[in-house]
Amino acid sequence: MSLQPKTLLTAKELSPLIKFNPDYINSKLKDKVFFEGVHYIRPFGSRKIFYVWEQIEKELYQPTRYQSQKFIIPMAKGGICHG
Repeated sequence: MSLQPKTLLTAKELSPLIKFNPDYINSKLKDKVFFEGVHYIRPFGSRKIFYVWEQIEKELYQPTRYQSQKFIIPMAKGGICHG
């Protein structure tokens, strides 16, 4: 079984590619949008995190669940109304 080569990036290296601060990537996106084993790995059980660029790039171009809705009203506290 041959593995395809993956592009592994630190949060600092990923930051300019997706236009988010490295701290935001590690605190807000990790484990909410990016998941371990899919979008990032911890090699050898270490604390170091490497993000898998190919998986993140694929995620960036996925339509959101709200794009299929025809009419959406954003609410003041962050919710949405399916008008």
